[in-house]
Amino acid sequence: MKKLTLSTLSLALLGVAGAAHAQSSVTLYGVIDESFQYVHNADTSNNSLYHLAGGNLQGNRWGLKGQEDLGGGLKAIFQLENGFDINTGKLGQGSRMFGRQAYVGLTHDTYGTVTLGRQYDPVVDLVQPLTADNYWGSTFTTPGDVDNNDNSSRTNSAIKYTSPVYAGFQFEAFYAFGGVAGSTGSGQTWSLAATYANGPFSVAAGYIVMGNLNGPRTTWGGTSDGTFDTSTTAAINGAFTTAKSINIASVAGQYVAGPFTFGLRYSNAMYKRDAFSAASFGATQRYDVGAGFVNYQLTPAALIGLGYTFTHGKGNGASQTYNQVSLGGDYNLSKRTDVYLVGAYQRASGNGVTASVADYGFDSNARSSEIVSLGIRHKF
Repeated sequence: MKKLTLSTLSLALLGVAGAAHAQSSVTLYGVIDESFQYVHNADTSNNSLYHLAGGNLQGNRWGLKGQEDLGGGLKAIFQLENGFDINTGKLGQGSRMFGRQAYVGLTHDTYGTVTLGRQYDPVVDLVQPLTADNYWGSTFTTPGDVDNNDNSSRTNSAIKYTSPVYAGFQFEAFYAFGGVAGSTGSGQTWSLAATYANGPFSVAAGYIVMGNLNGPRTTWGGTSDGTFDTSTTAAINGAFTTAKSINIASVAGQYVAGPFTFGLRYSNAMYKRDAFSAASFGATQRYDVGAGFVNYQLTPAALIGLGYTFTHGKGNGASQTYNQVSLGGDYNLSKRTDVYLVGAYQRASGNGVTASVADYGFDSNARSSEIVSLGIRHKF
């Protein structure tokens, strides 16, 4: 990341000179992740696909974050983060200018941090870092991202409190206003999560409820984006966008032993219906996800990983089961640039169920599918 003073940033971005406060700073940063990708059974005709695909280990982004020292341990902070498609230049996250994050707040060394705006929820902040997705991205995550392990959802109009770390323990609380006059609970989101670290061992757990708008609905309209990536979920959870709410409980643990890192996680995602949900959505849909991974640091520059994800869905119609094995290798060319090779094989079972590896959304008529990505990532 490259640090800029406020005056430098003004000159670079606005062309206007100004004096920077000695205790203020702004950081310009970003990630550019691109790969050549092969997909077996990539469409309903079961054709193979060769193409360029970005954002495998991390979503492509650029952003600004900064702070101002207000004295007495208190600081004002902000972050603006844009997401984009590297192959088309289009804005991501529903064509929002700062769709990944946009918030402002206050932080204190003793009392913690309060932020307001479009943000990640506490489960993403505290539980996801202990999962394989934190190291290997989309290729190691859940089909359709039904449990938001790959951070598909962000939340608008949110207030978040993050505690300081107390003897290895930290927690977050989160609430987003629905913004509907006369219906306070319509579309609201709330979440709690906590984490504890002691030497090589870390554990975290959290719960989030994403509410949809009250009354008749034809799609998702809550303050949270929901776990619906419109380009990826047709065969997984696309039928549940009229849910009354999405309730997700997650727990994860991680242990580091020399060059090895071991991780396990479990999540339960409930897509709940009510009288205003679509008629085809006849019962609450439940997804249980169990996953594990092991990483091995071959050298200071080289990391390899193996992951397994089991996903079982039931409730609305036939049950579905997805078994997925993922492999990854990453090599650092420098502190800011690395090359990687990641791949996954998935086998799906259940009446009418077809494979759709991780949350890439290549829906086929086959029971199995594979995906391989050879890429490069640069951070600035």
